[in-house]
Amino acid sequence: MGGLSIWHWIIVLVVVLLVFGTKRLRNAGQDLGEAVKGFKKGLNDDDDKPTGQLGDQSRRDETTSDSKENDRNAR
Repeated sequence: MGGLSIWHWIIVLVVVLLVFGTKRLRNAGQDLGEAVKGFKKGLNDDDDKPTGQLGDQSRRDETTSDSKENDRNAR
């Protein structure tokens, strides 16, 4: 009683096709497919790193130079 049979889904599909039409559903499917492709492409783009990110080595160099300057200023 609580589950939906295949006949329920077929009726829902027919109603959706009658309400929206095949052209509008096809366009919506294409738009969704392009959005998914763009999202996947954005995830795979590793070439462009944000300019604010620094590697571990450069962070160590900065902290070392900062601590040397602080030692000089303390004297």
